[in-house]
Amino acid sequence: MSFLRGRSARLAAAVLVVGMLLGVAKASSHREAPYITEHPKVDATDFYMFRAYEPGREDYVVLVANYVPLQNPYGGPNYFQLDPEAVYEIHIDNNGDAIEDITFQFQFNNTLQDIQLPIGTGDNAANVSIPLVQAGQIFAGNTSALNVVESYTVTMVEGDRRTGSASPVWNFDTGAMDFAKPVDNIGTKTLPDYEAYAAQHMYTIGIPGCAQQGRMFVGQRKDSFVVNLGEIFDLVNVTNPLGPVDAEHDDLDDANVTSLVLELPISCVRTEAGSTIGAWTTASLPKKRKLKTNATFERPSSESGEWVQVSRLGMPLVNEIVIGLKDKNRFNASEPMNDLAQFATYVTNPTFPALLEILFFDAGVRAPTAIPRADLVAAFVTGIDGLNANGGVGEMVRLNLDIPPTAADAQSNLGVLGADLAGFPNGRRLGDDVVDIELRVAMGVLLPIEQAPSGQLPFTDGAYVDSSYFDAVFPYLKTPLAGSPNNTP
Repeated sequence: MSFLRGRSARLAAAVLVVGMLLGVAKASSHREAPYITEHPKVDATDFYMFRAYEPGREDYVVLVANYVPLQNPYGGPNYFQLDPEAVYEIHIDNNGDAIEDITFQFQFNNTLQDIQLPIGTGDNAANVSIPLVQAGQIFAGNTSALNVVESYTVTMVEGDRRTGSASPVWNFDTGAMDFAKPVDNIGTKTLPDYEAYAAQHMYTIGIPGCAQQGRMFVGQRKDSFVVNLGEIFDLVNVTNPLGPVDAEHDDLDDANVTSLVLELPISCVRTEAGSTIGAWTTASLPKKRKLKTNATFERPSSESGEWVQVSRLGMPLVNEIVIGLKDKNRFNASEPMNDLAQFATYVTNPTFPALLEILFFDAGVRAPTAIPRADLVAAFVTGIDGLNANGGVGEMVRLNLDIPPTAADAQSNLGVLGADLAGFPNGRRLGDDVVDIELRVAMGVLLPIEQAPSGQLPFTDGAYVDSSYFDAVFPYLKTPLAGSPNNTP
């Protein structure tokens, strides 16, 4: 920990308590609350925010909101379209009040082309609708075989997400306000070159009130989270939590996810209020839903009423293993500005370190004894003093825009703990191993030994990740896994 020498003790403690806040489970927010399991299309799985480290793009900030957990690549025949009745949002607080100042709203439309085939002859002939989302091969520049065309619009709202000033984001090259979303990676026969096909859906965008352009991609990607998922939720049934950092299996290595990726000019998201911004993602559904007995493709139900937030994600793992089961649905429906009043006890008296002590007591594991955690409350609601505090009171990812990005090949996957201040918990990059970071700080790596008897143990889930697992250019996440292999001789 030599990188902390000369820094204030308050900064060291703040790094620790952020880890304590996030807990020590090994999965981000996949199916983390009871109600959201009923609505997987609006289940936020991971949220990332970091300064772009693609060469030449260092003056941009990247925000990634992943949705729809645990996508099997072979999950046909309908695959993983997003919900046209929902609104998906990325919120930015740039003045430190834990209230959104800029919101990007994504709304989707799935249009049935109703491709039909002539079946039979003479009096028995009929044009019959096909049962699949594709009628043949799909290539970059030729998507006529798509039976369902997915598209979306993006609106930027300044101020309150529901009552603020709203303006459309547009395709800077064409002026269009509708964007095409690529179909999921059905397989190598349907999509012989998925990478080239998906690349046609990466857009240069015009941003209301911004003199510079941004970039955007929305579509399926390889799941970016790396985790020993099954063993963790089987009472942390790992072979050796103190063993090699790469000895276990990544249970998500065969899964895809749907990503909403924005690259925005830093000059257009920061204000004179300070160098640090906060951000989080939410998804909302209409308050009223009436199922139809004569359901159609376009209208299986009737939706109406105001938006109701059902999913929320900022920092990883908060709802999954910090918030008590009885309040998980409430957390998903809440906003950062209301966190302290509702959920403070879960932060001041965290349960997961105590559970680890129970599970591994015979091995000598002991939870930190600094309870109640007043300093944890401070870190949870304000960010880290001296690193990314912004005065906001509420849970969100915070990023100090004055800290330059670290090149991909120089990043430490331990972020701040690895002397890389451009990494977690200053924002969150794709290659930051938040699992190992959180395990070690949660158990007290930065606390005095008398307050954290297990604090110096090198805890790990054994599922390794770093920046090499991802692309070093936009949109950073890897091409999604195909639903079938390439069987061409």
